[in-house]
Amino acid sequence: MSTNDSPEESGAGPAGQPPKDVPAQPVQQPAPEPAPEPVQSAAQPEETGRQRLAAGLWPPRVSRAQLIVALLLFVLGLGLAIQVRSNSDSSALRGARQEDLVRILDELDGRTKRLEEEKQALEDQRRELESSSNQAEEARKQTVEKERQLGILAGTVAAQGPGITLKITDPTGQVQSDQLLDTLQELRAAGAEAIQINGVRIVAGSYFSDENGGVAIDGKKITQPYEFRVIGKPQDLEPALNIPGGVVQTLEKEQATVAVTRSAKIVVDALRAAKQPDYARSSS
Repeated sequence: MSTNDSPEESGAGPAGQPPKDVPAQPVQQPAPEPAPEPVQSAAQPEETGRQRLAAGLWPPRVSRAQLIVALLLFVLGLGLAIQVRSNSDSSALRGARQEDLVRILDELDGRTKRLEEEKQALEDQRRELESSSNQAEEARKQTVEKERQLGILAGTVAAQGPGITLKITDPTGQVQSDQLLDTLQELRAAGAEAIQINGVRIVAGSYFSDENGGVAIDGKKITQPYEFRVIGKPQDLEPALNIPGGVVQTLEKEQATVAVTRSAKIVVDALRAAKQPDYARSSS
């Protein structure tokens, strides 16, 4: 080791200390990194009022109370619709003529009276059966009477009683089968119980058709004048034909002459052969 290398000569101080003639250097701190700039998000377009309304309405958020109210409103609307429809149907008569309304009212009154009379007759029969000492004999009598009544309706037996005679003279040949059928229906609605036209007995299955120079009833040709013999209550039959807009006025528009005569005794003696049904049998 060289003696020339003393600590004083080398300028080194005590161990771990810097030399005295060398100035101390400040410790360099690393420069702080700049903070990252925030990422600018894309500008969102502002929602319109319609979009906000649509978002609030859909999907729907329905509560139980709202469902009950909606159901009640639906039932109420359905009831109102049915009521309006029934009112519109019943208003069909508002546009009818006065004579048509009078005719309809007369027909309804006549049918009501006949139903009341039939009801009273059935009640009388029931009381007779209950009070009769010999119920079997009373039942037999009622059966015979019922058979006679059914024979009159079926045209298999002759009948007589009060009624009217209706005579239609058609010199121009304008009266057709449908007008005679309307006349028949009007008489039935007024309570006719037995009808005969030019020797042909009218029954439930009778039909009318046009033929050359006349009209056919159940396939049998008849010619004018057409004569109706009708058994029933004259006070109901004649007014039913003479009401305004009724049968008589309709036929007179076709240049036909109509004569209605009341009578205390009308004889309906044209008969129909009893037809045995091919398939129908009594269920009793």
